[in-house]
Amino acid sequence: MKHDYQRSESFTAAALLALAGGFLDAYTYLCRGAVFANAQTGNMVLLALRAAEGNWAKAFHYLMPILAFSLGVLVAELIKRAHRHPGRIHWRHTVLAVEMAALVLASLAPVGEWDSLVNVTVSFVCALQVETFRKVRGYPFASTMCTGNLRSGTEALYHGVSKHDPDMLRKGGCYLGVIACFLAGAALGGILSPRFPQGALLAPAVLQAAAFWWMFGSGGGAESKN
Repeated sequence: MKHDYQRSESFTAAALLALAGGFLDAYTYLCRGAVFANAQTGNMVLLALRAAEGNWAKAFHYLMPILAFSLGVLVAELIKRAHRHPGRIHWRHTVLAVEMAALVLASLAPVGEWDSLVNVTVSFVCALQVETFRKVRGYPFASTMCTGNLRSGTEALYHGVSKHDPDMLRKGGCYLGVIACFLAGAALGGILSPRFPQGALLAPAVLQAAAFWWMFGSGGGAESKN
């Protein structure tokens, strides 16, 4: 059975954004202080630990990316609200433009002294992306982290095999494809980041630009206002 999806929900868009997400995680770990800026669970745990120790300076250090992530979610929702009427420029295009601009600016920050600011910026960008692009082929997913995708993909494959359900097998394959793209992005980040510790941050911006261009395409899956 053939389904029509918005181009922002296509596997191509999800693959490009997952590549960018994996790259960003590898980049901040390798070049900006060995931290993962995409997901905030670790930062929350470290915030609690430092607060329990009474180390308020370190606690504040981990609080900043959490606040930046929250700000990213709010900004994405504000952009969506501002685009009340559908047009050639979809609200997701605007979000991607903000993401790209933020990464270009962050790429200008020298490695070392400005690492905390870059990590905060990456957290903001990842929040914009994960809040804006929530589905691939109609399935809930995340392009900047893999835990939920791994759970959903494994569950779908189990039901696909146990119930001989080809739709569930396709669903599981879709999730595994997104995870593979995230890993490929991380591997690419592992290659480029040590060689270009500052400019490598432009690579995920290029991948986001490709997704931006892809969403302008015509044919099944045109963008709606939602």
